[in-house]
Amino acid sequence: MPEENESDFEEWIQDVEFLVHTLKESFESTDARYNIDEMNDILYVELEGLDEYSENEIIEIAEPILEVSELNFEDIVLLPLKN
Repeated sequence: MPEENESDFEEWIQDVEFLVHTLKESFESTDARYNIDEMNDILYVELEGLDEYSENEIIEIAEPILEVSELNFEDIVLLPLKN
C-alpha cells in the first residue's frame, strides 16, 4: 500500500472490515477473521462454515461481492475458519 496518512489508512481498514463482514453475512458464518499479506498484496478471509459450501456455491456467492469491492488487492482468498 502506498504511503498514506492515518485517516486514509483507517478508512481503508474500515473498507476491509466491511468486506469481511459482508462475506460473513453472505455465507451465514458466525465467525470470521482476516489477515493481510502486505508483501504479496493478498487478503485472506477465514469464514466459519465455508467448508460446507461447494466451490461453485462459493464462487456464486462471493463473486458479486468481490466485483463491487473497491479494494485493490492482488488476490482475495477465502478459507474455512480454523480454530
